[in-house]
Amino acid sequence: MTKRYNLGLVEAIPFGEGRNYKVGDKLVAVFRSRDGALFATQATCPHRKGPLADGLVGGQTLVCPLHEWSFDLATGKTLNGTCDLAVYSVAKSPSDELLLEMPGEHDTN
Repeated sequence: MTKRYNLGLVEAIPFGEGRNYKVGDKLVAVFRSRDGALFATQATCPHRKGPLADGLVGGQTLVCPLHEWSFDLATGKTLNGTCDLAVYSVAKSPSDELLLEMPGEHDTN
């Protein structure tokens, strides 16, 4: 089962940058490419826990700010390292809000 989270307005993330969001008990990095595409990944690099939201975004490639490991933002696959990233579904709503979907626990309602 997945859960959907509203993270606020897309405009909070400048083009070509990323921002961290606390989602439940996880920290998630959300990126907005220069062409407006949205991506969401785990917040830290699997190599040395570098803050990925501070990395360089080019197209759909992310470069970690600490040790220059590169990742495909769409798939999470590493381009020059040994560990991949967890990726999550993120989209823009008709009212320009960020909607993130993540695996969640079963609802008890």
